[in-house]
Amino acid sequence: MIIEKKILTEYFELILKGEKSYDWRLADFDVNSGDTLVLKEWNPEINSYTGREIKKIVGYVGKVTKEYLDTFSKEDIEKYGFQIISFK
Repeated sequence: MIIEKKILTEYFELILKGEKSYDWRLADFDVNSGDTLVLKEWNPEINSYTGREIKKIVGYVGKVTKEYLDTFSKEDIEKYGFQIISFK
């Protein structure tokens, strides 16, 4: 499946340079390993796409559910937040 999504320039550039090898998204769409994610650069200042895009094959898809979040205390979440760790 091919899935198109907007991405801001700062994140687009990091992916383009190979420095960012993941994406953090709201799980409001279906995506699976093997799908193609087309990231289309979006400029909010002009409320338009720039015309640049990157195509990436999806590897692992991890989803965070309420049950997972319930394993942490609200205080710890507010104090530390979350981080995504990508492996090369």
